[in-house]
Amino acid sequence: MTYETDEEKVEAIKAWWKENGVAIVAGLAIGVVAIVGWRYWGDYRDRVAGQASAVFDQVLANAATGQTETVVEQTRTLENSFRSTPYAALASLVEAKALYEAGQAEDAIAALTRAIGDAPDPAIARIAALRLARIQVAEGQLNEAVTTIAGHDTSPEFAGEFAAVRGDIAAGRGDYAEARQAYELAIADGSGLAQLIRLKLDNLPPG
Repeated sequence: MTYETDEEKVEAIKAWWKENGVAIVAGLAIGVVAIVGWRYWGDYRDRVAGQASAVFDQVLANAATGQTETVVEQTRTLENSFRSTPYAALASLVEAKALYEAGQAEDAIAALTRAIGDAPDPAIARIAALRLARIQVAEGQLNEAVTTIAGHDTSPEFAGEFAAVRGDIAAGRGDYAEARQAYELAIADGSGLAQLIRLKLDNLPPG
């Protein structure tokens, strides 16, 4: 459409704005709110992560000095206030180690069970499951260890470590042929404990 005079153009613009202006303003407002909200969420997320990281650093420091009760308290703080961060599950791993070294095996098992449930990342859950299975084997809970492994040995990155625990389970049951096979598989799959596994292989009775 063409306009003969400037007045016609002005009137046409006014009419168009009257029809579309509200939608444009609303769209701009929504866009501004979205940008501000996203920035606020990013700042909030970074602030929460920083706070959780500071508490986790305290957990590590207290675990290193044998302050098990404080480690437990700080881990509860992370679980209650910062469950959405990875630090809650990581603290449960540290807590479990501290508890087990303090002779509290059942509490360590409970901590690792929580870590598996709270882990935001499958890799953290597998590490917790691996440690749980090792403690279960050490405590003679072989059937429980089998169940733990069956539920979490789902990644090739951890295959060697889980195979090593399967070897420990078989050895604990006196099935030395199966233990040998599992240990050899663990080494072949690149377990980080290859040297220790070779020692276990060398010490297996024949059969």
